[in-house]
Amino acid sequence: MQPKKRALFIDMLKGLALIIMVEVHVVNSMLLPSLKESWWFPSLNFINGLVAPSFSFASGMVFVLSLQKGVDQLRTFGKEFWRKLSRVGLIFFVGYSLHLPYYSLTKILNNQTQQNLNSLFTVDILQIISTGLIVLLLARIFIKSEKRFYNFMLASTAIILIISPLMWQIDFANYLPLFFANYFNKMHGSLFPVFPWWAFVFSGAYVAKYYIEAKQNNSEKAFARKIIITGSLFYLSSVLIMYVFFPQVLAKIIPNPFFFLERFGLILLFLGIFWFYLNNKENYTSLILDVSRESLLVYWVHLQLIYRELFWGKSFIDISERNYNILQCLIVTAILILLMLFMAKMWGKLKRNYPIYCRWVTAAVLIIGTVIFIIR
Repeated sequence: MQPKKRALFIDMLKGLALIIMVEVHVVNSMLLPSLKESWWFPSLNFINGLVAPSFSFASGMVFVLSLQKGVDQLRTFGKEFWRKLSRVGLIFFVGYSLHLPYYSLTKILNNQTQQNLNSLFTVDILQIISTGLIVLLLARIFIKSEKRFYNFMLASTAIILIISPLMWQIDFANYLPLFFANYFNKMHGSLFPVFPWWAFVFSGAYVAKYYIEAKQNNSEKAFARKIIITGSLFYLSSVLIMYVFFPQVLAKIIPNPFFFLERFGLILLFLGIFWFYLNNKENYTSLILDVSRESLLVYWVHLQLIYRELFWGKSFIDISERNYNILQCLIVTAILILLMLFMAKMWGKLKRNYPIYCRWVTAAVLIIGTVIFIIR
């Protein structure tokens, strides 16, 4: 059955996260500030806050599943290793390209203000995912025992969660260049530092272990049932601990481990629900799955459309003047989502029909774009 071959339930989680991400960026950047004080906004904000954890978790899980074949080539640093590394490197490169203060190396070098440096060196979700995947790749190469590899993922997740509050109290810019310091905490404007966000990537990698075992034992249904139950327990217990039993104590611990466990629980719950939804659907196709498969393209393009000055010297944000009402935000969100769905569908179709040409086009765009950035 196709869902079992491709683990489409993970694709669905990732695809939905990307679609909701469009709404997140529209609302955060264009909604009238006074509307963010409305009674309903905290609920929307919580839902929106599940996007980055889901995207990170799914990326870690899918990456480990992709490492099940060609491990020997990885360990000899053969073709498979360089293919994986180039893919991860592209994610890393795209992450930083989104925070360029100017599309000109000369202009950046001539305008090295603190504001521009903070913008350039901001650590966003793509940097966290790409660096986390590099750790997974190297761990898979050098830790030959599968049991030890997964134990390493579990231990890494736990250590990150435990030491994150300490990491957030240290100004690493006093000891390291800002480029590296920004990976540790939010002191200088990073959106998604390693602590605690690597925990979502590594926990996704760890959960992959149980899915692989379930596939091998033909017990995927039991796996889906277990993650629904486990996820529900994690979520409910975290809510009780954070908001009922120890709200004042945990409010002083930033970030606290229950922030992770609450979201981790919901991710497991959704994954299990998606598995049951897709289980009996033969040859299932969906625009959501197309978005998941073209996730990097969708992520990059929708942010360019929102934040770059592409419309007569103005960005979507400039046009909105950060003053849109709910209906206007919904219209912009709908337009962007439809564009992303169409783009993902068409590019995916082209890649299937003309894979070599599409690789050449991708390489050409990257090379030409880089050259223009350097010489402009």
